[in-house]
Amino acid sequence: MSGRRIHPNMKTTSNAALLIIITGAFAFAGNNKLAPDLQNASPDSQIDVIVHYKVQPQARHHERVAQMGGKLKRNLEIVSSAAYTTPAARLQDLANDPDVDYITPDRRVQGMLDYAEPTTNANTAKKFGWDGTGVTVAVIDSGIMDHPDLHDSSGNSRVVYNQDFNSTVGNDYFDRYGHGTHVSGIIGGNAAMSTGSTYTHTFLGIAPNVKLVNLRVLDQNGAGTDSMVIAAIQGAIALKSTYNIRIINLSLGRPVMESYTLDPLCQAVEQAWKAGIVVVVAAGNDGRNNTAGTNGYGTIDSPGNDPYVITVGAMKDMKTITRSDDLMASYSSKGPTLFDHVVKPDLVAPGNKIVSALPTGLALTNSYPANKVLNSYYMAGGANQGSDYYFTLSGTSMATPMVSGAAALLLQKTPKLTPDQVKAKLMKSATKVFPLYSTAADPLTGTTYNLQYDIFTIGAGYLDAWGALSNSDTISSSHTALSPTVTYNGKTGTVTVVTGSNVVWGDGGFSLSTVLGSQALLANNVVWGDNVVWGDSAVGGFNVVWGDNVVWGSATPQGEVSTIAINGEN
Repeated sequence: MSGRRIHPNMKTTSNAALLIIITGAFAFAGNNKLAPDLQNASPDSQIDVIVHYKVQPQARHHERVAQMGGKLKRNLEIVSSAAYTTPAARLQDLANDPDVDYITPDRRVQGMLDYAEPTTNANTAKKFGWDGTGVTVAVIDSGIMDHPDLHDSSGNSRVVYNQDFNSTVGNDYFDRYGHGTHVSGIIGGNAAMSTGSTYTHTFLGIAPNVKLVNLRVLDQNGAGTDSMVIAAIQGAIALKSTYNIRIINLSLGRPVMESYTLDPLCQAVEQAWKAGIVVVVAAGNDGRNNTAGTNGYGTIDSPGNDPYVITVGAMKDMKTITRSDDLMASYSSKGPTLFDHVVKPDLVAPGNKIVSALPTGLALTNSYPANKVLNSYYMAGGANQGSDYYFTLSGTSMATPMVSGAAALLLQKTPKLTPDQVKAKLMKSATKVFPLYSTAADPLTGTTYNLQYDIFTIGAGYLDAWGALSNSDTISSSHTALSPTVTYNGKTGTVTVVTGSNVVWGDGGFSLSTVLGSQALLANNVVWGDNVVWGDSAVGGFNVVWGDNVVWGSATPQGEVSTIAINGEN
């Protein structure tokens, strides 16, 4: 790109090489049915696993596991699998069953606005009557507590169904952590407790009349397992017609351990997508992770690595009305995905210091009381004390429901849209004007992070709800909107973006250049640095223990501050 100037603190290399991630995982996946993170399991231990069968699991399969000293936890029919607890010493015996296709651990997953509708242009949509009416979003998270902002005009809760899939905490479906309630407020909070002449700020969700289905999978610490999430996805599919569930919000994830074609969590989200449900997933909060020397590239979490779903990264709205000064959050995970090299995220949305509905007395509000919004901030004459109704959080967990809400607006306007058509409209209409780079400082550590605005950082661009509603392009309902992949030519040092057959990109006005934008699409000009070489240790490098503060990324609940540079000038 002629005249492009690079930030002086960024490592540079001529013909910067993005080496393809082909690790040993593919080698043993072809000859061994055990996932890589099962290879070193202690033979004396009991281990929770998900077994994918070549046929639907039957009683004879469960009996065989029982004979080996195992126990059935639950059936996962949508992915032809079952979850068991079994002796690790018998895993190879189980893998020898000719009906067994692949075995993975039942891996641990975890959750990933002074204006819950900051700069997405959803306010414009509401002026024309688009508020999510008639659409239901399934929130697979830590639960949803009752909150006035989640009621309808008659005072009835818009949470129309509740179910618990995590039996480790209580026999109910209540949110003990707070993450799921906060996410729900971003999707559909109606600002009941911040609307009127006595309020100076109003915290309105993207689709304030949408209905919600509460499928709890995360416990009081914000943790769950793959099988819990898969069971909840299975439940959402079963309830789709009853409650008109058109969207699943997954503000959670875990590190990628194998190709999405083998990952049971990815297989489950694909089944929901093919059942006609838009699946929106957090990209992850590992953009500051340089464990593998990649400057945060290759850190997209599962199931956000699946090419079907809409994967969302986090922006900072900078607490201004205009979108023009908004910047990337340095903790937002970047692509391409491990193993498969899928271009992710698909788009970005506000996710830093987001205020949303959250009552007191939950794990997050108890642990971080300073994140309560001060009453004096949004109430005329309010006391200088924390609110009982609103709380601030940061992370791609908060950006994801922004996109789920925008999808609800699209489906309210045009109910016949397929998930692929929704994804295509959201991606093409996303704002594509960004700086060449920016820097962000961690307010706790002072560490400065450099961000370049390429396709692996911003995807197709910045969510624009009104832009998506205004898009009149015709998209074939028979085409998919699979996220493209990238390949690297070692001889020429070039990176190429590739799409498969029967994909909407290239259909009429939906060419890759218009969807991804000319600036972001210049993958060859992305400066990855000398150490972005993803070898055999890549998987281990990203098997990160996130800790209690996962929803913020790098344990920074205060968010971050940034500077911006244009063409290399501060």
